[in-house]
Amino acid sequence: MRKLAAFDRPRQQTPRIVTARAIRTVDAGDATATAMLTDDGRLLAIGTLEDCRDAAASARLDPEFVDLGEAVIVPGFVDAHAHPLMYGQLMTWVDCGPDKARSIPEIVALLTDAAADLPAGRPVRGYGYEHRNLAEQRHPTRFELDEVARDREVYLMNASGHGGVVNSYTFELHGVDRETPDPEGGEYFRDADGDLTGEISDAACNMLTGVRGVKIGHHGPNFHLADEPEEHLRQLDAATQRFLAGGVTAIGDAQVSRREFDMYLRLAEAGRLDLRVSMYLLSHLLDDALEMGLVGQFGNAHLSFAGIKLYADGTLGGWTAYFPDGYVGDPCRTGQLYHEPAEYAELIRKAHAAGLQTATHAQSPTAIEMVVSAIEAALTERPDDDARHRIEHCGLPTADQIRRMAASGIRPVNQPQHYFNWGEGVEQAIGTPGERFNPLGEFEAAGVPFTISSDAPVAEPIPLEAIQTAVTRVTRRGHKLGPDDLRVSAQAALRAHTIEGAVSIGREDDLGSLEVGKYADFAVLTDDPLTTPAETISQIAVLETWVGGERRYRAS
Repeated sequence: MRKLAAFDRPRQQTPRIVTARAIRTVDAGDATATAMLTDDGRLLAIGTLEDCRDAAASARLDPEFVDLGEAVIVPGFVDAHAHPLMYGQLMTWVDCGPDKARSIPEIVALLTDAAADLPAGRPVRGYGYEHRNLAEQRHPTRFELDEVARDREVYLMNASGHGGVVNSYTFELHGVDRETPDPEGGEYFRDADGDLTGEISDAACNMLTGVRGVKIGHHGPNFHLADEPEEHLRQLDAATQRFLAGGVTAIGDAQVSRREFDMYLRLAEAGRLDLRVSMYLLSHLLDDALEMGLVGQFGNAHLSFAGIKLYADGTLGGWTAYFPDGYVGDPCRTGQLYHEPAEYAELIRKAHAAGLQTATHAQSPTAIEMVVSAIEAALTERPDDDARHRIEHCGLPTADQIRRMAASGIRPVNQPQHYFNWGEGVEQAIGTPGERFNPLGEFEAAGVPFTISSDAPVAEPIPLEAIQTAVTRVTRRGHKLGPDDLRVSAQAALRAHTIEGAVSIGREDDLGSLEVGKYADFAVLTDDPLTTPAETISQIAVLETWVGGERRYRAS
């Protein structure tokens, strides 16, 4: 895999010696230090205070001292799979997640209150509900959303991000009725009498996003609704602050269309890109990327192109992941594949032949089989021991698929917060196999390096919550998901959200651990996640977040 050449000019900074109770370096030996020397955004020394003073003297530096007392420092968290623009956009919508609403009437009340404060005709948009977290254990209906408004669009996005519910006015505005056929790659859900329920999924969201949203041709969804560019920039700014508040310093944007690309370039030009972003272009842009000669990573230390994002199937949360025999919770639902296997294999072959890393969303065993087989074929045609092809989410791989992933160097990028938020729902959807959802312990036992990420906005970018869930496998409702051999240690989970995340985005040479020569990206915590009781790791607070040796966030 080609490595990013960091050709940006470092900003001149004051050299600093930073001290703390403990500095978890997450290097190869998982060493612990108490001081580090930074200059021009990078680490010049790490070890004891005496080590750093000696290094400063040798370099003829007069460093400023920053004593963080009893705090604990860890490398900046790498969120290798997130959707920052979508996350920032949803921050302007109504939060209908489990902390805000536990029943459909509570959701309706939240949306109704929001509608009262909006100008006439402006759409009402909510997000974050997961029907299995609601008292009713079902999706709201269009008739219930009609109680919010009958004269404007009302859209309630499911926590999965792959659809949701609309009111009757939305259907009428866009000419959708009971006779309207389902679009390719999506569904307008109907009741037993054939009437629209209000629930929509995947490409059915085109009526909201337009054809530049969800991509026709099974290249995967892009659910970002269009706003003015300045509004998108404000949304990205807001999202950036949330990531920094969680201790995140680098992101893999796993859903970049022309819209996201344009916004990042504008932010970078304006000097407003405080995080490091590695972009994965949606697969409908593969031919454009190849035509432009984008056959490897390029960019600078803050904004870079990393690879191509593909979709194999839908989502477990929205019951659109592909189970050809139907869901236990609803045998009439099978979900969908975004590609025929031969078509998908050709996309992987083309990207791999050009030296591009791929990152494919796949949840069901059938979808994961399509991905693993295609990558194996591509590697047979052009061997590469460091291709680092990724499977995003990789929810329910079989034991044989995990073995083959290890042999082919395929990296799963998992989200423990998915099962923290709705793990019980996976068991309800597909039965007992659902308890293996995100089998991190099985990956570790098979020698498959795994990465932890948030998938924000599907989950909040709170790495310490993700780490706790990986260690305990206990859900929001207190249910333990699966046997102990699916759990991992706090050390393994910390590595999965730092150095393994950096490897997954091709940035381990300068990110992911605190070592001499790497960027001084780190999070300052109130306690040590490696010694805190597992069930309280998420209660550790992030005090500060530093990027390139500069403080970018401080808790108020």
